[in-house]
Amino acid sequence: MSESVEQPPGSVPPAAAAQPPGAGSSHAATLLLRELLDVTEDFERSLGDDLSVNPTDLKAMQHLIVAGALSPTALAERLGLSSGAVTTVIDRLEGLGHVRRTPNPDDRRGTLVVPERASVARAMGRILPMVSEVDRTIHAFDEQEQAVITRYLERVVATYRGHAGASDRTRSWRADAPPPPSAGASPTR
Repeated sequence: MSESVEQPPGSVPPAAAAQPPGAGSSHAATLLLRELLDVTEDFERSLGDDLSVNPTDLKAMQHLIVAGALSPTALAERLGLSSGAVTTVIDRLEGLGHVRRTPNPDDRRGTLVVPERASVARAMGRILPMVSEVDRTIHAFDEQEQAVITRYLERVVATYRGHAGASDRTRSWRADAPPPPSAGASPTR
């Protein structure tokens, strides 16, 4: 019979301290968050395959679907790309029929990148059923449970943001993003 050494509350046993944190020490909810990130990548890869676009082009389409028409400069800023790189992205998307360039009514020398309705409908045909099902899932919980789940996820998001470093890129789909401009407002840059 081996003798057990009692550890003070909150202390880490020496054997555990020597090992990096892993699946054995993570809460099931934390492991599910990791799985959610993985399956999100799988979904985006599948959507990209359906639309015949690479991950960068898919991100560009996401911005255009959410924001509507954008100038190439605004799209480049949102993607964190150079003007040359975003031109290549726009050329590919235009070649596939996902976007078109139109003159910018607010800047006679500028252009806007406009998402094609058919491509938006095709993408949303995959995205909306999933989002609706996820939303139905939260409504299966009572209001108190929903509040706990929401508070947990808010803290997880804040933790990720704290570890991700500063980002000034626009992410209009974020829960704390300002509302989009009204229909009569001019497009971003």
